Amino acid sequence: MNDQELEQIGRTMAGVLRHFPEKFGLEMDDQGFVDLRQFVNALKNQSRRNHWIRPHHIIAIIETDPKGRYQVSNNLIRATYGHSIELDLKLPTGNVPDKLYYPTTEEEADIVLETGLKPSDRKMVHLSKTYADAMNAGRVRTEKPVILEIDAKAAIASGLVIGQAGRTVFLAPEIPAEFLKKAEPVEEEVIQ
Repeated sequence: MNDQELEQIGRTMAGVLRHFPEKFGLEMDDQGFVDLRQFVNALKNQSRRNHWIRPHHIIAIIETDPKGRYQVSNNLIRATYGHSIELDLKLPTGNVPDKLYYPTTEEEADIVLETGLKPSDRKMVHLSKTYADAMNAGRVRTEKPVILEIDAKAAIASGLVIGQAGRTVFLAPEIPAEFLKKAEPVEEEVIQ
């Protein structure tokens, strides 16, 4: 696979597995899984350029994804986060750090600190494992993100469920304002 093919397949995977499986004629279960072979066939039917794709290509993309955005299990695949459709992901909850981070804009920071974090265009609030991860995620939207720190330990103790969706991504239905504060800048190497 060359870089252009990888990019094209990755974008299609994200769209289908996070937002619109029905556009590809795929049935998704309530946890977001679709059949791997049906997914490959749907890609082939979408475009003649995809004639060469086999299940092992999709598995290779999943296994080498640095962010852990996808999961394969028993010939089923899914996106682990980023969904705009309602799912019950059943994510692991036992390995959540005491602190998590969230990037926002300068304009939105005070509002979020007052009202809490709620999902906007996605079904869950996406939290980062480290300050640097949040900074990188925030730079997609703004040049100078404001990083909020989440007291995940206290949030979980209050009954809030936070699940691990990827290597560095955690999901929650919301984060009440009482568990948020502006993070102190961390001198960490920021991955580009």
